[in-house]
Amino acid sequence: MSLLNELHKTNNLVRRQHLPHRQDTPILRVSHLSLQYLNRTALDDINFELQIGERLAVVGPNGAGKSTLFKIIAGVLQPTSGQVQVYGNEPGGHICIAYVPQRSLVDWNFPVTVKEVVMMGRVGQLGLFRWPRRHDWEIVQQALEVVRLADLADRQISELSGGQQQRMFIAQALAQEAELMLLDEPFTGLDVTSLEEIFQILTQLQQKQVTLMVALHDLKLAAERFDRVLLLNHQMLGIGKPEEIFETDRLLKAYGGQMRLLHTADGVLALEDSCCDEGVHFHDGPTP
Repeated sequence: MSLLNELHKTNNLVRRQHLPHRQDTPILRVSHLSLQYLNRTALDDINFELQIGERLAVVGPNGAGKSTLFKIIAGVLQPTSGQVQVYGNEPGGHICIAYVPQRSLVDWNFPVTVKEVVMMGRVGQLGLFRWPRRHDWEIVQQALEVVRLADLADRQISELSGGQQQRMFIAQALAQEAELMLLDEPFTGLDVTSLEEIFQILTQLQQKQVTLMVALHDLKLAAERFDRVLLLNHQMLGIGKPEEIFETDRLLKAYGGQMRLLHTADGVLALEDSCCDEGVHFHDGPTP
């Protein structure tokens, strides 16, 4: 899939108009959300709320519906039933939602520069068929400085490392002036240094009251770095503090045969056999 096709499809669907924000409602409310297709249930009766400035990890096995949930919240997909509200309105009209897809969906050989990708975040502010103004380029520059990519602004995206690619997408969301960011598997394939750089940026965003939803596989990372976790496998198996949600029965219900739990002196060691293409992953979960 080409970079422009993926990002413009998301931009055009998500950023339609500036809807008013109702301050008496949560930034995100998901009510009885379900999606069925090809006689299969992708999501079944999902219910939760997010407050401004929260950092929520969405965890579950491959095919659990994490990406589907994010796309519905962003307004890219329509649910079979139920409702999503962002500041009290349907998500499709909100310019404040940024959906960052998995990096594996992007054609990194597409001939476009870092700053041009970040400028795509300004589409909703500019409107269709309008050229960026000086003010828009200044915002792009500021976003690149926040993620420490200003010196790579003119570089082709194929020349970026995995961590730099992810920081570029976060810069795009910053240029959009997003208040709710949906990051789909942003940590996949990153080394420890790149991972820490991303979390430093996410912490800065949270301090500025940007609300973050992040889909990931690593239970230990979710437990250590996030305010709350949502455990998902087509159904919502729990939402709350990691130590409350990552208990044996819930994890076995979520992962089934994909996970074995070993009790150790330090807690529970979760062996996840098929969480990703790289093979077996080991996750130290909190003691249930």
